[in-house]
Amino acid sequence: MTFRSAVLAATACIFSVPAAAQDALPPSVAWSGRSEKLIVPPSDALATPVERARFASSPSYRETRAWLEHLAAASPLISLETFGQTSEGRDLLYVRASKGGDGKPVVLVQAGIHAGEIDGKDAGLMLLRDIALRDKASLLDKVDLVFVPILNVDGHERTSSGNRPHDRIPFAKGYRANARNLDLNRDYAKLDAPETRAIVALLRRFDPALYIDFHVSDGFDHQYDVTFTYAGWGKYARHRATADWLQTRFDPAVMDALRKAGHVPGVYPSAIDSHDPSKGIRFSPEGPRYSTGYGDFISVPTVLVENHHLKPYRQRVLGSYVLMEAALRLAATDATAIQSAKTKDRASRPADLMTRWQPTAQPIGWIEDFKGIAFETYRSAASGRLEQRWLGRPTAFRMPIIGQTATEHVRLPTAWWVPPGYTDVVERLKLHGIRYDTIDEARTMTLDVARIEGSALQPASEGRIPIQAKLVHDQRQETLPAGSVRVPADQPLGLLAAALLEPESQDSLFAWGFFHQALQPAPGTDDFVLAAMADRRLATDPEMKLAFERKLDSDPAFSRDPAARLAWFHDRLLPSDPYALTYPILREADRVPSRSTSNPH
Repeated sequence: MTFRSAVLAATACIFSVPAAAQDALPPSVAWSGRSEKLIVPPSDALATPVERARFASSPSYRETRAWLEHLAAASPLISLETFGQTSEGRDLLYVRASKGGDGKPVVLVQAGIHAGEIDGKDAGLMLLRDIALRDKASLLDKVDLVFVPILNVDGHERTSSGNRPHDRIPFAKGYRANARNLDLNRDYAKLDAPETRAIVALLRRFDPALYIDFHVSDGFDHQYDVTFTYAGWGKYARHRATADWLQTRFDPAVMDALRKAGHVPGVYPSAIDSHDPSKGIRFSPEGPRYSTGYGDFISVPTVLVENHHLKPYRQRVLGSYVLMEAALRLAATDATAIQSAKTKDRASRPADLMTRWQPTAQPIGWIEDFKGIAFETYRSAASGRLEQRWLGRPTAFRMPIIGQTATEHVRLPTAWWVPPGYTDVVERLKLHGIRYDTIDEARTMTLDVARIEGSALQPASEGRIPIQAKLVHDQRQETLPAGSVRVPADQPLGLLAAALLEPESQDSLFAWGFFHQALQPAPGTDDFVLAAMADRRLATDPEMKLAFERKLDSDPAFSRDPAARLAWFHDRLLPSDPYALTYPILREADRVPSRSTSNPH
């Protein structure tokens, strides 16, 4: 089969979205730009599937793979590799575009982690074509491109016209979650999905100079077509040097390239209230459950691209292409500076981890000329309230930026200790590349122990039953058996280890529900036995009798509750349980949390 016939085969199926869904969308603002010159005619032998379909369809996984295989056969610069399998057994694919040579920095770009948000896939195919067979091979002079066209392959193949009806795309789209109904962009910390495990392994393998994750936004209408963000927009980044490079170098260079190509780039506007955009957009810290948060924790400059869902697909794909090309050029120019920033961050040893925060009372800044779209409100018969009707008319206003104030920090210990038997925890440490050691002989030490004083299971989330708990820390002597695992904080991934192992962390394995057994109370005995034991003790122990009588006098509810009365004796007469209501991971430290904390998930 020739390259041309393979491309024709890849565009055989064009799906259309029912008119009712697209008709419900607001009017689109007319657009044209220099990036339109990137498109080749549908009749061109080198046209990608999306170009052949005039941006009215996007190729399936099978068609995408076939097109890339023929591209690889046509150019020595392109190789197609697998890096894992999905839950349903499909190969995960990446394309490496390289001129060869050792030691070149890698730009890792992924698309389709949310499979209905697929702009990045089609933009990447166009750019790869131009690198391999047209005039852009020089982009590979100093860097390699590693491109994952579809990360959530199973979701990509679950196309439906009902998926993302708010998206101005004229074809059926893939599904957000994977085959196990897990959102992969909530899974980087806990690593439950094979796709997330595979991409984290790829990050460890290539240790990229730059990591870009393509998405498509939801929310209110505005003029920006390509927006992007970093972990906390730098201000709240856990590692400063890589965050500073993103803000001082990536941001202006990519914004400038997009503007010159005719696009309207901007800060990703995460709205405080999408019904009233004037209330502001939020900047906030991110945990390692997200690609951007994870990149921050491992000191890899990471960018989340959010193309605007109400812009035409053609415009969004072209903007994605421009951003990718600009990122490759910048990574080549700034390779030394990026490596220096990564090295500096990995040598840092933060003393604490911010675990909770709340919005600031006042804006931390303003976008003086936010490019919005005018809207009016009307009374909806369906909702019974005022709803927005976007008018497609550009407007501008002063947009407040709402920041965050830290309300809780946890100081890091010297190390964490994982008891034998918690193989699922050790497995995650290994998958993340977190260093640990296993002891061969028992060791007795004074350690910090977190006791659970009140807990509640939360609604199911991402395949887990999260825990919300109040935790109180004490120090006591513990004997660690042989096979216990020590995880030192003094390592490049020490802050990631803290995010996973400190129970107060919102992305800790404890918060995600890996330790439900810790919520079990100590075993008891039959009431008739405990009551008899308590009666004998009251008759022989004046101090206990006095304490019990004071409790009865001071607490009428307790006095009237037989179960509570027996529980009082249970805690005093039966031996303590080392496992009950105790977080099993221990902390070796002269630095311990200074107060009781909680872990709202």
